[in-house]
Amino acid sequence: MLYYYNTNFTYVNSIAQFLFCLLTFLVIPIVSFYIITQIVNRANILSKLSKFSLPILNLCWFSLLMLVSSYGIKRRTLVLLVLMIAATVAILLHKHYKKIVVLQFLMAITVLVTLLPKVLEYATVSNKWMRQTDAIESVVFKTKPNIYMIQVDGYANKTELSKAPYSFDNSSFEVALENKGFKWYSNYRSNYYSTLSSNTSLFGMRHHYHLKPSKPYQELINSREVIVGENPVISIFKNNNYKTHLLLEKPYFLVNRPKIAYDFCNISLEDVDYLGRGFEIKKDIETELNRLLEANNDSGNFYFIEKFLPSHITNSTDTSKNKKTERELYLKRLKEANTWLTELISNIEAKDKNALIIISADHGGFVGFDTTNESTVKQDTEALVKTIFTSALAIKWNTEAPKFDDAFKTPVNFFRILFAHLSENKSYLEHLQDDKSYIIISKGAPFGVYEYIDENGKVVFNPIKNN
Repeated sequence: MLYYYNTNFTYVNSIAQFLFCLLTFLVIPIVSFYIITQIVNRANILSKLSKFSLPILNLCWFSLLMLVSSYGIKRRTLVLLVLMIAATVAILLHKHYKKIVVLQFLMAITVLVTLLPKVLEYATVSNKWMRQTDAIESVVFKTKPNIYMIQVDGYANKTELSKAPYSFDNSSFEVALENKGFKWYSNYRSNYYSTLSSNTSLFGMRHHYHLKPSKPYQELINSREVIVGENPVISIFKNNNYKTHLLLEKPYFLVNRPKIAYDFCNISLEDVDYLGRGFEIKKDIETELNRLLEANNDSGNFYFIEKFLPSHITNSTDTSKNKKTERELYLKRLKEANTWLTELISNIEAKDKNALIIISADHGGFVGFDTTNESTVKQDTEALVKTIFTSALAIKWNTEAPKFDDAFKTPVNFFRILFAHLSENKSYLEHLQDDKSYIIISKGAPFGVYEYIDENGKVVFNPIKNN
């Protein structure tokens, strides 16, 4: 249990999951051990095996839980093999059973030493970084169109798509959207390199600078609570009497069971696995959106729609063949994303003539690397740095685009600019955050957070000292 928490803390840091883990890792094994050993000890035919019962139960259950904690339970052949090996070792070493138990306790203590700082950090984490520098949370909209924010994971900006390492002609899709009234924003890029870190700054409307990252790299603490929970963006929409809708293809944002602040979410926490990774189920976004469009005829609705296309290249060296193949797979998914977007947008337009539709990405596709993990190694090649952060942005305005829309450069300022437009109050633009991009570097330079792209879009490498 301690091992699982140490390696997956941000996935299981809810009270409900803690109770589930207590039941799975402690209560069930203890009760099972007791019942089985009592049966073996009292049954004459099994009494000769009593000396093996606890050693076998201990090692088999221990090995099974370690396997499930590391790889899940889907690899049935591997599970059977591990149980057979564990049972054999337990029989051979049954006289040393107590020594094995002592060793297991020592392992637990060792893990506890590294786990405690994480628990302490989570217990003391603060959302003060989200405090706004002005009164934007009291903003009053003068127009209230239905707003559809469609986030396509890892979709690179048109500027970088046409260059190496993407080298892809996406003009037919880009022109098709332009003919529908969309405006593309060139050179738009993310502030951070992951879905969670990027969306946390998007909805927090400020920089978090990865808070206090630990080595080895861990997810941003409290990110899911910010993205789907109470954050400045959702509060502002609600203050302006908007109904908020969260439509997710997969429960990645819900895996640690955060409190959802949206008025509606298409995935119930009851459907989310307690020990899942957020990819176990896949929802039909289109059908749910159709239902909502039929029910919500009035203006004043905000939809955040998250689709895992085209995604990015693989995270694992085990599944990566080479950067060439990863690029081909990415571009194949990009074409699928184009088809999906075309159908979804046509559906929205048919049912909502006054819609404000936003297509945006959370980060780049990492094309040019063999795996995404290589991005945390210091890079000196400009194209490789930009492939991490390049992000698509296209908007179909329900009215004329604001004259200050050239301020759209990175997600951290996106909603502040949008709210300035809806409120017809440009004073909110006086408090824009720096349009810089940041990353955690773990190799090639001292571990820490670095500014990788400055406000002018130039690749730099400046350490952030306040972490």
